[in-house]
Amino acid sequence: MTYSIVARDLETGALGVAVQTHWFNVGGLVPWAEAGVGAVATQANVDVAYGPRGLDLLREGRSAREALDQLVAADPHAGVRQVAIVDARGGVAVHTGDACMAYAGHEAGDGHTAQANMMATSEVWGAMSRAFAASTGPLPRRLLDALDAGEAAGGDVRGRQAAAILVVPGEGERWAKTADLRVEDHPEPLEELRRLVLLQEAYLEAGEGDRLTGEGDHAAAAAAYVRAADLAPQNAELSFWAGLGLIGSGDEDAGLGRLRAVIADHAGWGDLLARLTAGDAPAAPRAREALGIAAA
Repeated sequence: MTYSIVARDLETGALGVAVQTHWFNVGGLVPWAEAGVGAVATQANVDVAYGPRGLDLLREGRSAREALDQLVAADPHAGVRQVAIVDARGGVAVHTGDACMAYAGHEAGDGHTAQANMMATSEVWGAMSRAFAASTGPLPRRLLDALDAGEAAGGDVRGRQAAAILVVPGEGERWAKTADLRVEDHPEPLEELRRLVLLQEAYLEAGEGDRLTGEGDHAAAAAAYVRAADLAPQNAELSFWAGLGLIGSGDEDAGLGRLRAVIADHAGWGDLLARLTAGDAPAAPRAREALGIAAA
């Protein structure tokens, strides 16, 4: 009793699933994906086995259509299932059983398919497909745009509770993931899921800052840390490292301002600054000197 979208990014080859429903822990049931293999959404009267078994078939070389046909043919309860698959080549296949509860249906497009059951209106899945096709940017954001469109078209007849997103790269190890985020129980799960996606983007920027710091490119590292903090301005962790990055790049006033604000809010950040060596953060000794903090 859910609405979801499975898709492949035509530019990067990334594969993903996003879902919202009025049911707890939807992220543990509906979305399945593997880098370079494909993505599966299994819903309605969920048979979780469609996820791992679908990926197994794709890994063996089946197309999305072949994999889904084989799974449905082997399922005596296919009439109450709704399942969608996208393969690594962008092929899609979707099944909405004739016993799924209305409103139920699906709409497939280029490299994606949107599907829904037990909806408030019959407009949900079409609105999702159109929104995804019109959206731009990274795949996680496009998937979220599709979910927003589904909600705007009526969404789950019972309301909202949980949402999840799972995105994997177009190639890589079986465990590689770009996004794996869940909102288990929330009055506005789509808003919370989007907040988490943006926060993950911020932490990825911070990770880039760490990489650049290790290479000695402090100006570029500072820029990455600041981008991270700007994406999540309420996040003390990111603001702390942005402050150190700015000091390391020569913008001492701005960097110290950020550090003072973070430490004033929670003294533990000052304790951490006292423990950092120059190897941990090249600007740490100068930051301690300016703020009057002794090394631990």
